[in-house]
Amino acid sequence: MERLWPRGISKDRAAIDLWLKEIAPSTELRKWFSHDPAKWAEFKRRYRAEINGKESILKEIKARLGKGNVTLLYASREEEYNAASALAGFLTDRD
Repeated sequence: MERLWPRGISKDRAAIDLWLKEIAPSTELRKWFSHDPAKWAEFKRRYRAEINGKESILKEIKARLGKGNVTLLYASREEEYNAASALAGFLTDRD
């Protein structure tokens, strides 16, 4: 998840039911990370610390997962090292 809307995707045409940008990493963390693979482990640790206080949002996402597909968008061109990938790991307890 990102606080920034992904480039090239119109909000009208995206057909997104819900955008929970509050679960995205803080601007400070996002800028620090800058999608640098060398910072990935530390980014995930810091991001997890940020979302620990957002249990209601995490519960909402997990409830939606129980009902079907949930798509996590990201604004980065980096396909592996991004906030959506980290969040997916947290939600499925892979990280």
